[in-house]
Amino acid sequence: MPISLYNSLSRRIEPFTPLDQNRVTLYLCGPTVYSYVHIGNARGPVVFDVLARLLRRHYPQVVYARNITDIDDKINAAAIAQKVEIGVIAKKFATAYRQDMAGLGIAPPDIEPHATAHIAAIIAMIANLIERCHAYAAEGHVLFDVSSYPAYGALSGRDTEEMIAGARVDVAPYKKNPADFVLWKPSPPELPGWKSPWGMGRPGWHIECSAMSAAHLGETIDIHAGGIDLQFPHHENEIAQSTCAHGGKLFARWWMHNGMLTFDGRKMSKSLGNVLLVHELLKQHPAEALRLRLLSGHYRQPLDWSDSAIAQAVNTLNGWYRVLRDLAHVALPAAALPVPARVEAALCDDLNTPQALAELSVLADTARQAGTAEAKAELLGGGALLGLLQQDTQVWFRHGENALDEAHIEDLLQQRQAARNARDFTRADAIRAELTALGIVIEDSAQGTRWSVLKS
Repeated sequence: MPISLYNSLSRRIEPFTPLDQNRVTLYLCGPTVYSYVHIGNARGPVVFDVLARLLRRHYPQVVYARNITDIDDKINAAAIAQKVEIGVIAKKFATAYRQDMAGLGIAPPDIEPHATAHIAAIIAMIANLIERCHAYAAEGHVLFDVSSYPAYGALSGRDTEEMIAGARVDVAPYKKNPADFVLWKPSPPELPGWKSPWGMGRPGWHIECSAMSAAHLGETIDIHAGGIDLQFPHHENEIAQSTCAHGGKLFARWWMHNGMLTFDGRKMSKSLGNVLLVHELLKQHPAEALRLRLLSGHYRQPLDWSDSAIAQAVNTLNGWYRVLRDLAHVALPAAALPVPARVEAALCDDLNTPQALAELSVLADTARQAGTAEAKAELLGGGALLGLLQQDTQVWFRHGENALDEAHIEDLLQQRQAARNARDFTRADAIRAELTALGIVIEDSAQGTRWSVLKS
């Protein structure tokens, strides 16, 4: 069945056709490795991991690149604060990032380019832009001349003046235009730098992705993906410099942007104290529950994160895993797991993961009722395409439910006792049902209420 994807550049859903039917290229903006990543940073990698899985079913080769930004002012600041080389900071948090992504069931990209390994390619691209009169050197800096690219702003749909007003633009005396952005900047002795025709310096952020994608995927790529927060200025600048460096060639044929995460309806930010780190969440909750929540909303829409939403994700997975546990005695067919047509159709429709999850629930109900090997295989095959139901049922019920927040369980028990004291038995029964859904068995006695995890 054909794949259709929303293109942020054309602002419509279009039938996907790669430039080369035998080689699909996908680039996702990766992390700047100066700290641990928060759960909002994981939405794109989870969503586009599903996209890569889908594309691999339809095309013989998918080349998926996700970069590592390992030179940046934030990394420099962290290195100075800790009195170590930038490589120490970058290596530590790049490793942590890979571990976090693996924990969420995200397959490694085919290519993981590092910015510092592409300095020569970056310098060559900057020199090319200067030669083509799209960039200029000034006071040790090299800047892209936005006025030289009339299509600037097409991706975000705003004119230059509006974008300047709505963004933090560094207005410097050496700029011809306030919107001109840095391709190369000078490095004082205390900061890392590389020799260049413009002096010792380091690259700007935007040029790194352009050079890395060109080096590994070619001058025109099929899909460029990232968070909606990167649309301007990062992706807008990538388009401008790549198009101009490559003689007007189209840079990316599809642009895909995932929506942002909020926490209980509010933007995640350090100032609000609601930034949730992936490596901490993986200690508190089953990893598949985190992945399920990240897939529960359509990728282009904002998604709210809350404790209750994670509890619901755990409940949903408990139900699906109970079906598989009840069918443990049913041997699977010898053939490879099938991918249910309705799950795949949902994903082919602009990566509609909420509909795909709804279809997975239908498959679980069918497997529960039919109890056949074919129904079990369909449930597992649909889950595999989404990166779910990847654990043995005994492992899930031994560790997944034990990973629940004990404080949350105790709070529910206190609420239930308060309801019983108030003779609100309807509420007390509802809380018991909620605990049962979490896999918790409660026992009332003269000594009080005890709870335990449902045995597999």
